[in-house]
Amino acid sequence: MINIVAINLLAIVRDRVFHGILVVATLFLFIPSISTLSMRQVTELSITLSLSLLSFILLLLSISLGATTLWKDIERRYTYSVLSLPLNRGTFLVGKFAAVTLFLLLATLVMGSVACCVIWVSSGIYPSERPIVWINLVACIGADVLKYTMLIAYAFLFSTISTSFFLPIFGTISVYLAGNATQQAYDYVHSQAASTLSPLVRQAASFFYYLLPNFSAFDLKVNAIYGIPLSSKAVLLPVLYCVIYTALLILAATTIFSRSEMK
Repeated sequence: MINIVAINLLAIVRDRVFHGILVVATLFLFIPSISTLSMRQVTELSITLSLSLLSFILLLLSISLGATTLWKDIERRYTYSVLSLPLNRGTFLVGKFAAVTLFLLLATLVMGSVACCVIWVSSGIYPSERPIVWINLVACIGADVLKYTMLIAYAFLFSTISTSFFLPIFGTISVYLAGNATQQAYDYVHSQAASTLSPLVRQAASFFYYLLPNFSAFDLKVNAIYGIPLSSKAVLLPVLYCVIYTALLILAATTIFSRSEMK
Protein backbone atom coordinates (compact mmCIF):
# COMPACT_ATOMS: atom_id res chain seq x y z
CA MET A 1 0.00 0.00 0.00
CA ILE A 2 2.78 2.44 0.92
CA ASN A 3 4.57 1.72 -2.35
CA ILE A 4 1.40 2.38 -4.33
CA VAL A 5 0.84 5.70 -2.56
CA ALA A 6 4.46 6.75 -3.07
CA ILE A 7 4.50 5.81 -6.78
CA ASN A 8 1.23 7.60 -7.52
CA LEU A 9 2.28 10.65 -5.51
CA LEU A 10 5.50 10.80 -7.53
CA ALA A 11 3.50 10.48 -10.74
CA ILE A 12 1.32 13.45 -9.76
CA VAL A 13 4.41 15.56 -9.07
CA ARG A 14 5.94 14.52 -12.40
CA ASP A 15 2.79 15.73 -14.18
CA ARG A 16 3.86 19.20 -13.04
CA VAL A 17 0.57 19.75 -11.29
CA PHE A 18 2.38 21.01 -8.24
CA HIS A 19 4.30 23.52 -10.33
CA GLY A 20 1.03 24.76 -11.76
CA ILE A 21 -0.30 25.23 -8.25
CA LEU A 22 2.71 27.33 -7.29
CA VAL A 23 2.11 29.53 -10.34
CA VAL A 24 -1.55 30.03 -9.44
CA ALA A 25 -0.56 30.61 -5.82
CA THR A 26 1.28 33.76 -6.91
CA LEU A 27 -2.17 35.38 -7.09
CA PHE A 28 -2.04 35.48 -3.30
CA LEU A 29 0.63 38.16 -3.58
CA PHE A 30 -1.87 40.60 -5.12
CA ILE A 31 -4.43 40.20 -2.32
CA PRO A 32 -2.92 42.83 0.06
CA SER A 33 -3.06 45.45 -2.71
CA ILE A 34 -6.63 44.54 -3.63
CA SER A 35 -7.70 44.50 0.02
CA THR A 36 -6.61 48.11 0.54
CA LEU A 37 -9.45 49.15 -1.78
CA SER A 38 -11.83 48.34 1.08
CA MET A 39 -10.11 50.76 3.51
CA ARG A 40 -12.20 49.93 6.59
CA GLN A 41 -12.27 46.15 6.13
CA VAL A 42 -8.86 45.37 4.74
CA THR A 43 -8.31 42.37 7.00
CA GLU A 44 -11.78 40.95 6.47
CA LEU A 45 -11.50 41.31 2.69
CA SER A 46 -8.05 39.73 2.62
CA ILE A 47 -9.33 36.73 4.59
CA THR A 48 -12.31 36.40 2.25
CA LEU A 49 -10.19 36.59 -0.90
CA SER A 50 -7.50 34.27 0.46
CA LEU A 51 -9.95 31.57 1.54
CA SER A 52 -11.93 31.87 -1.70
CA LEU A 53 -8.82 31.54 -3.86
CA LEU A 54 -7.58 28.59 -1.81
CA SER A 55 -10.96 26.88 -2.06
CA PHE A 56 -11.09 27.45 -5.82
CA ILE A 57 -7.64 25.91 -6.36
CA LEU A 58 -8.55 22.91 -4.21
CA LEU A 59 -11.71 22.47 -6.27
CA LEU A 60 -9.68 22.42 -9.49
CA LEU A 61 -7.28 19.91 -7.96
CA SER A 62 -10.07 17.65 -6.72
CA ILE A 63 -11.78 17.53 -10.10
CA SER A 64 -8.68 17.29 -12.28
CA LEU A 65 -6.79 14.74 -10.18
CA GLY A 66 -9.70 12.78 -8.73
CA ALA A 67 -11.53 12.36 -12.03
CA THR A 68 -8.53 11.67 -14.27
CA THR A 69 -5.99 9.72 -12.19
CA LEU A 70 -7.67 6.33 -12.53
CA TRP A 71 -9.02 7.11 -16.00
CA LYS A 72 -5.57 7.97 -17.41
CA ASP A 73 -4.06 4.76 -16.05
CA ILE A 74 -6.81 2.68 -17.65
CA GLU A 75 -6.59 4.64 -20.91
CA ARG A 76 -2.81 4.19 -21.10
CA ARG A 77 -3.16 0.57 -20.02
CA TYR A 78 -0.89 1.06 -16.99
CA THR A 79 -3.60 -0.51 -14.84
CA TYR A 80 -3.46 -3.81 -16.73
CA SER A 81 0.25 -4.32 -16.09
CA VAL A 82 -0.06 -3.37 -12.43
CA LEU A 83 -3.07 -5.59 -11.78
CA SER A 84 -1.29 -8.52 -13.42
CA LEU A 85 0.88 -8.56 -10.30
CA PRO A 86 -0.34 -10.28 -7.11
CA LEU A 87 -2.18 -7.13 -6.06
CA ASN A 88 -5.75 -6.70 -4.92
CA ARG A 89 -7.80 -4.26 -6.99
CA GLY A 90 -9.23 -2.68 -3.88
CA THR A 91 -5.74 -2.05 -2.50
CA PHE A 92 -4.74 -0.50 -5.82
CA LEU A 93 -7.70 1.89 -5.85
CA VAL A 94 -7.37 2.85 -2.18
CA GLY A 95 -3.66 3.51 -2.74
CA LYS A 96 -4.41 5.87 -5.63
CA PHE A 97 -7.09 7.63 -3.60
CA ALA A 98 -4.71 8.03 -0.67
CA ALA A 99 -2.04 9.48 -3.00
CA VAL A 100 -4.41 12.10 -4.43
CA THR A 101 -5.70 12.99 -0.97
CA LEU A 102 -2.17 13.29 0.39
CA PHE A 103 -1.22 15.56 -2.50
CA LEU A 104 -4.28 17.68 -1.77
CA LEU A 105 -3.18 17.95 1.86
CA LEU A 106 0.38 18.92 0.91
CA ALA A 107 -0.89 21.55 -1.53
CA THR A 108 -3.18 22.91 1.19
CA LEU A 109 -0.29 23.17 3.65
CA VAL A 110 1.74 25.18 1.14
CA MET A 111 -1.05 27.47 -0.02
CA GLY A 112 -2.57 27.74 3.45
CA SER A 113 0.76 28.97 4.80
CA VAL A 114 0.97 31.53 2.00
CA ALA A 115 -2.61 32.63 2.68
CA CYS A 116 -1.88 33.13 6.40
CA CYS A 117 1.19 35.23 5.56
CA VAL A 118 -0.87 37.34 3.15
CA ILE A 119 -3.57 37.88 5.76
CA TRP A 120 -0.97 38.83 8.38
CA VAL A 121 0.57 41.40 6.00
CA SER A 122 -2.86 42.80 5.12
CA SER A 123 -3.81 43.12 8.78
CA GLY A 124 -0.71 45.23 9.34
CA ILE A 125 -1.65 47.68 6.58
CA TYR A 126 -4.93 48.69 8.17
CA PRO A 127 -5.51 46.94 11.53
CA SER A 128 -9.04 45.71 12.08
CA GLU A 129 -11.09 46.31 15.19
CA ARG A 130 -11.61 42.54 15.33
CA PRO A 131 -8.51 40.49 16.11
CA ILE A 132 -7.73 37.61 13.75
CA VAL A 133 -8.67 34.29 15.35
CA TRP A 134 -6.04 32.09 13.73
CA ILE A 135 -7.51 28.85 15.06
CA ASN A 136 -10.73 29.66 13.21
CA LEU A 137 -8.73 30.27 10.05
CA VAL A 138 -6.96 26.91 10.38
CA ALA A 139 -10.28 25.18 11.10
CA CYS A 140 -11.82 26.75 7.98
CA ILE A 141 -8.95 25.54 5.79
CA GLY A 142 -9.13 22.09 7.38
CA ALA A 143 -12.87 21.93 6.69
CA ASP A 144 -12.17 22.68 3.02
CA VAL A 145 -9.74 19.75 2.92
CA LEU A 146 -12.44 17.46 4.31
CA LYS A 147 -14.98 18.72 1.79
CA TYR A 148 -12.72 18.18 -1.19
CA THR A 149 -11.64 14.77 0.11
CA MET A 150 -15.28 13.74 -0.17
CA LEU A 151 -15.39 15.19 -3.68
CA ILE A 152 -12.30 13.16 -4.67
CA ALA A 153 -14.02 10.04 -3.35
CA TYR A 154 -17.00 10.81 -5.60
CA ALA A 155 -14.64 11.30 -8.55
CA PHE A 156 -13.11 7.86 -7.95
CA LEU A 157 -16.56 6.32 -7.68
CA PHE A 158 -17.57 7.79 -11.04
CA SER A 159 -14.26 6.61 -12.54
CA THR A 160 -15.06 3.02 -11.57
CA ILE A 161 -18.60 3.22 -12.96
CA SER A 162 -17.53 4.43 -16.38
CA THR A 163 -14.18 4.47 -18.18
CA SER A 164 -15.38 7.48 -20.15
CA PHE A 165 -13.73 10.82 -19.49
CA PHE A 166 -17.02 12.71 -19.28
CA LEU A 167 -18.83 11.00 -16.39
CA PRO A 168 -16.03 11.44 -13.80
CA ILE A 169 -15.51 15.09 -14.75
CA PHE A 170 -19.09 16.28 -15.15
CA GLY A 171 -20.41 13.92 -12.48
CA THR A 172 -17.98 15.37 -9.94
CA ILE A 173 -18.88 18.93 -10.93
CA SER A 174 -22.59 18.09 -10.60
CA VAL A 175 -22.06 16.61 -7.13
CA TYR A 176 -20.16 19.73 -6.08
CA LEU A 177 -22.94 22.04 -7.24
CA ALA A 178 -25.65 19.86 -5.69
CA GLY A 179 -23.73 19.48 -2.43
CA ASN A 180 -23.56 23.24 -2.01
CA ALA A 181 -27.31 23.59 -2.56
CA THR A 182 -28.76 20.66 -0.61
CA GLN A 183 -29.09 22.50 2.70
CA GLN A 184 -30.74 25.55 1.15
CA ALA A 185 -33.12 23.41 -0.88
CA TYR A 186 -34.05 21.32 2.16
CA ASP A 187 -34.68 24.41 4.31
CA TYR A 188 -36.84 25.98 1.62
CA VAL A 189 -38.93 22.88 0.96
CA HIS A 190 -39.69 22.51 4.66
CA SER A 191 -40.38 26.20 5.26
CA GLN A 192 -43.71 28.00 5.38
CA ALA A 193 -43.02 29.60 1.99
CA ALA A 194 -43.21 26.15 0.36
CA SER A 195 -46.31 24.97 2.20
CA THR A 196 -48.14 24.49 -1.12
CA LEU A 197 -45.72 21.80 -2.28
CA SER A 198 -46.98 18.23 -2.33
CA PRO A 199 -45.79 15.72 0.29
CA LEU A 200 -44.15 13.71 -2.53
CA VAL A 201 -41.91 16.65 -3.42
CA ARG A 202 -40.95 17.10 0.22
CA GLN A 203 -40.14 13.41 0.59
CA ALA A 204 -38.04 13.52 -2.58
CA ALA A 205 -36.20 16.58 -1.27
CA SER A 206 -35.51 14.81 2.03
CA PHE A 207 -34.26 11.72 0.17
CA PHE A 208 -31.76 13.67 -1.91
CA TYR A 209 -30.79 15.73 1.11
CA TYR A 210 -29.58 12.63 2.94
CA LEU A 211 -28.21 10.94 -0.19
CA LEU A 212 -26.12 13.82 -1.54
CA PRO A 213 -23.28 15.40 0.45
CA ASN A 214 -24.00 18.49 2.50
CA PHE A 215 -21.04 20.76 1.83
CA SER A 216 -22.66 23.59 3.79
CA ALA A 217 -21.58 21.80 6.96
CA PHE A 218 -17.95 22.52 6.02
CA ASP A 219 -18.41 26.24 5.42
CA LEU A 220 -16.65 28.01 8.30
CA LYS A 221 -15.69 31.15 6.40
CA VAL A 222 -17.93 33.43 8.46
CA ASN A 223 -16.26 32.20 11.65
CA ALA A 224 -12.81 32.80 10.15
CA ILE A 225 -13.61 36.26 8.76
CA TYR A 226 -15.37 37.72 11.78
CA GLY A 227 -13.75 35.69 14.55
CA ILE A 228 -17.01 34.04 15.64
CA PRO A 229 -16.24 31.33 18.21
CA LEU A 230 -16.43 27.74 17.02
CA SER A 231 -18.16 25.11 19.10
CA SER A 232 -16.72 21.63 19.42
CA LYS A 233 -19.85 20.32 17.71
CA ALA A 234 -19.23 22.50 14.64
CA VAL A 235 -15.74 20.98 14.33
CA LEU A 236 -16.23 17.35 15.31
CA LEU A 237 -19.46 16.62 13.43
CA PRO A 238 -18.06 17.57 9.98
CA VAL A 239 -15.00 15.40 10.65
CA LEU A 240 -17.16 12.43 11.60
CA TYR A 241 -19.45 13.08 8.65
CA CYS A 242 -16.53 13.20 6.22
CA VAL A 243 -14.94 9.99 7.54
CA ILE A 244 -18.15 7.94 7.35
CA TYR A 245 -19.31 9.37 4.00
CA THR A 246 -15.89 8.99 2.35
CA ALA A 247 -15.48 5.45 3.66
CA LEU A 248 -18.85 4.46 2.16
CA LEU A 249 -17.95 6.02 -1.20
CA ILE A 250 -14.57 4.28 -1.35
CA LEU A 251 -16.17 1.00 -0.29
CA ALA A 252 -18.66 1.32 -3.15
CA ALA A 253 -15.87 2.28 -5.57
CA THR A 254 -13.66 -0.68 -4.61
CA THR A 255 -16.62 -3.08 -4.88
CA ILE A 256 -17.46 -1.87 -8.39
CA PHE A 257 -13.81 -1.77 -9.47
CA SER A 258 -13.17 -5.29 -8.19
CA ARG A 259 -16.08 -6.68 -10.19
CA SER A 260 -15.61 -4.69 -13.38
CA GLU A 261 -14.17 -6.31 -16.48
CA MET A 262 -10.99 -4.88 -17.95
CA LYS A 263 -11.11 -4.88 -21.75
